[in-house]
Amino acid sequence: MKAGPARIEVADLAKKFADGTKAVDGVSFEIGAGETLALVGESGSGKTTTGRMVLRLLEASRGSVRYRRDASAEPIELFARSERELRPLRRELQIVFQDPLASLDPRRTAGEAVAEGLRVHGLARDLAVDERVVDLLARVGLAPALRARFPHELSGGEQQRVAIARAFANRPMVLLADEPTGNLDPDTSQDIMLLLERINRTGTTVLMATHDHSIVDSMRRRVVELSMGKLVRDDVRGVYGVGR
Repeated sequence: MKAGPARIEVADLAKKFADGTKAVDGVSFEIGAGETLALVGESGSGKTTTGRMVLRLLEASRGSVRYRRDASAEPIELFARSERELRPLRRELQIVFQDPLASLDPRRTAGEAVAEGLRVHGLARDLAVDERVVDLLARVGLAPALRARFPHELSGGEQQRVAIARAFANRPMVLLADEPTGNLDPDTSQDIMLLLERINRTGTTVLMATHDHSIVDSMRRRVVELSMGKLVRDDVRGVYGVGR
């Protein structure tokens, strides 16, 4: 982990659904500023549920998620904030979904999808919006002309790049990539991983939920592994048995 206070501190996080299913049970870890952490596990391990609770997209049954904007700032307990109090933080806590086509509005072009956050959060105005969109698309490896296309006119890899550009447009402090390569071929998956690595080098903390150990091995980054909702491995703290 990088030196300095953690950007995200997760403590005893748990989620029990209404049907009694324990999706996550007592998970704790930290992520440093500018760190990439791979949250791995098989289907049903609780990794996606954990990731979404970290961004307060899903309520926890118990536990704490504390977010620190910078090293000198006091941590913010996300579960202690109301929805109204969370709104100013939403720009800083972004997500890229596994299925980019489902996450993109079919009525909006690629350029409009990327521009939305710029306008909503006042990050660019008027002609500067289009200039910023072109720049963001270039950063994810897409030609300017693609901004006029609708999601169904793009390949799966292009859709995912647009989704990443849309999230990155908001200048996030934390980015959750939820199975970002799950629907892509191996070559495109590697390109997406390299793109996330470049985003990480800008100082954005990246939490990537994945079942693909080959992707994780290629990253050579810190790993937290879940099984049946429990933490079984943390590269920083060692290897644990299920249920410990």
